[in-house]
Amino acid sequence: MKENNSAKELSEKLFYSKKSVYQRKDAAAIDAAYDYAKGYAAYLDAAKTEREAVRESIRLAVSRGFIPYTLGDKVVPGGKYYYNNRGKSLYLFTVGTESLENGIRISAAHIDSPRLDLKQCPLYEEDGMSFFKTHYYGGIRKYQWVATPLALHGVIVKKDGSTVEVSVGEQESDPVFYINDLLPHLGAESSKKPLGEAIPGEKLNILIGSRPFEGSGDKDSIKLNTLFLLHEKYGITEDDFLSAELTVVPALKARDVGFDRSLIGAYGHDDRVCAYPALSAILECAASTHTLMCVLADKEETGSDGNTGMKSDLFLDLINELSVSLGADPAVVRANSKCLSADVSAAFDPNFADVFEKRNTPLLSAGVVLTKFTGSRGKSGTNDASAEYIGWLRRVMEDAGVVWQAGELGKVDCGGGGTVAKFLAEHNIETVDLGVPVISMHAPCEVISKVDLFEAYRAFCAFCLA
Repeated sequence: MKENNSAKELSEKLFYSKKSVYQRKDAAAIDAAYDYAKGYAAYLDAAKTEREAVRESIRLAVSRGFIPYTLGDKVVPGGKYYYNNRGKSLYLFTVGTESLENGIRISAAHIDSPRLDLKQCPLYEEDGMSFFKTHYYGGIRKYQWVATPLALHGVIVKKDGSTVEVSVGEQESDPVFYINDLLPHLGAESSKKPLGEAIPGEKLNILIGSRPFEGSGDKDSIKLNTLFLLHEKYGITEDDFLSAELTVVPALKARDVGFDRSLIGAYGHDDRVCAYPALSAILECAASTHTLMCVLADKEETGSDGNTGMKSDLFLDLINELSVSLGADPAVVRANSKCLSADVSAAFDPNFADVFEKRNTPLLSAGVVLTKFTGSRGKSGTNDASAEYIGWLRRVMEDAGVVWQAGELGKVDCGGGGTVAKFLAEHNIETVDLGVPVISMHAPCEVISKVDLFEAYRAFCAFCLA
């Protein structure tokens, strides 16, 4: 008996094991996690696109005393600032009391999600129906987007320079939109196709109407009626689509999942489930002695390119401008900075266990996930964080009582994925991925655990203050 007890004590001391947050935290901590999730759900509903996420994030930041920043502005210790990059990405930063050359604590998430974008000449009529043509954005499984209610969001810039905001399909009184699917009675040949080929990208056409314009004759009468309604509501003509950014997203509100309400099902967890806690942390920890920065980037799902993606020189420009204002060497600032690349990971799913390596896959409700490397095949396209930096972050999280786990994305050679981590690390900044495990990533409705969300928030706070 004594030997058995000794073995048990020794195994508890020496073995690494993942345990549920519910096993590690008391009822008060769980209640706090569920309360925090309410604010996150509201953020999700208000931020279906990157433009809406920027707008909502600025609203929250302004309510906590943040003010707009323009390149070249002087900054002062204790100041709280935000830089709105073209309405599609956002940089928030607080200036600490210690020297900027001690480095910046950076949390970098992305606020774009997989979706369907309207083409520049989208509207057409065919066989009694009017449609919008789309081009999918990011890595979607196309079959998941058919036969489900959809909403239209975005902006139209008219020839005179005026801007029209569009959001249709989110209110109970709104119409929704739809992509037609084939009935099973006639689907014998379609069902023989590989899953990825059954719904070609060019068939992701949005059904938007079927009523002809009265007295217009047969040719394009439904298209004319659709344009008439759009002109009546928004004052646009067909050529205004040429200077529009219109996006189709699921017409779905964030909802609790499960009898115990422990999960949240919603569109856009990737990556707003990391963006929101990173944002929350800089709002809560603005009094840190460190200079803090929260990046909410665009275009991650398509490679982080463009002037709103993480590859943009704007990130370096901001560090350079802060350095000039505070009398610091930007190279020294970058070398001493630390970054959390805030992005999701795939939670182990027993229904698809064959693509996961369970020992190294994050579990749902077992805390925030630290991912040393991403990429594909032989770690292609990865940052691969240093052991020293991971060791430092372990101490920070464990000292703060954060429940965390290590994990990577699936089995070797089963696929892979990337984050913004490598783009930040290329600037000589210590960087590692930290985020929330997700079920059904990139689906129109993804699922996360409320307790994992809260542990992510606690991890970002600990990072800001350490």
